[in-house]
Amino acid sequence: MSSKFSNGQSPVDFDNRYMGPLYTDDHRAWRATLRKFVEAEMMPHVDEWEEAGEFPRELYKKAAEVGLLGLGFPEEYGGTPVHDPMYSIVTAEELARLGAGGINASLMVHGIGLPPVLAIGSAAMKERVAPQVLAGEKIHALGITEPSGGSDVANLKTRAVRDGDDYIVNGSKIFITGGMRADYYTIAVRTGGPGARGISLLLLERDMKGFTRTPLKKQGWWSSDTAALYFDDVRVPKENLIGEENNGFIGIMLNFNNERIGLAASAVAYARVCFEDALAWARERETFGKRLADHQVIRHKFAEMARQIAATQAYLEQCVVRVKAGETPVADLSLLKVQATLTMEFCAREAMQIMGGASYMRGCRVERIYREVRVNAIGGGSEEIMRDLAARQLGI
Repeated sequence: MSSKFSNGQSPVDFDNRYMGPLYTDDHRAWRATLRKFVEAEMMPHVDEWEEAGEFPRELYKKAAEVGLLGLGFPEEYGGTPVHDPMYSIVTAEELARLGAGGINASLMVHGIGLPPVLAIGSAAMKERVAPQVLAGEKIHALGITEPSGGSDVANLKTRAVRDGDDYIVNGSKIFITGGMRADYYTIAVRTGGPGARGISLLLLERDMKGFTRTPLKKQGWWSSDTAALYFDDVRVPKENLIGEENNGFIGIMLNFNNERIGLAASAVAYARVCFEDALAWARERETFGKRLADHQVIRHKFAEMARQIAATQAYLEQCVVRVKAGETPVADLSLLKVQATLTMEFCAREAMQIMGGASYMRGCRVERIYREVRVNAIGGGSEEIMRDLAARQLGI
């Protein structure tokens, strides 16, 4: 949708906003390919999938065929090895146009489940797991969060005890995206003493005896198969140890920065969707003899939304420049994640106010996004954890 600004550009438009030299012809080509796929294979079915609480498993294979699942992964396993975070931003923007984060979260869950295997797993494990996942034949989830705590990863309680050539795993995980239908699970367990130094990663497989799952109903992300995982004397072969024993924490941390860039890109894109739909409504809706968009109070809402979206996008792209230069700007990536989710929250709220009752009805992108504000603000590091991490990085 074009926002029809007088100069032809809108700071909030998906296509007509200013895009500097970070966006290349290759990025534009990928956007066009992905948009065609999203509009043909996903958009017509969003409402149906949301009400059903799931999407067809065949979507994974279709996403693999178009290059979505393999983007950024090694070529030898069937991926497309691009190392430019701008591809992640373009991908997040196009998927956000669905206005249904649960579909995106479960479809792309391998983006958090598979990287630890590729980063520190054995060659045999990589060759066995990665090609199937990137081809959309298998699904790979990540199990970190536990009922006793979320962001406090170093204090997890699920334990794995060595027994001959196996580990015996007992404990549970909660709020696991892709948890019901996944075939592979990267699971954080305690194999040593307290703290981060006692954590290992194990590759669990869905049919292992003693491994059970239950589905969870949620405020948002309806079409995401979120689950609780339970381990009751699950016997896991030692060959399924990912990396070295008691050194799994590094495998978790390696992907956090990339994950936060993706989360921030998605959040600001959802804010754009809210602006877009609210603006279309305000231009058509008439109140008190004129367009809703002609009321000063409404125009000011749009101006503030545009300000926050543009500022967040600039911060996001600044962080990308630094990451591409080889930096690891932990403080800024943490604060970026906070900035982006606050922007999403503000724009979702304002779009709901502008659209009134229409935005409260199912089948509306703004209604879905409003319900998904909290999962974005909490997942991948809550606002409080991100602020505290940034403060420590800043030496405060």
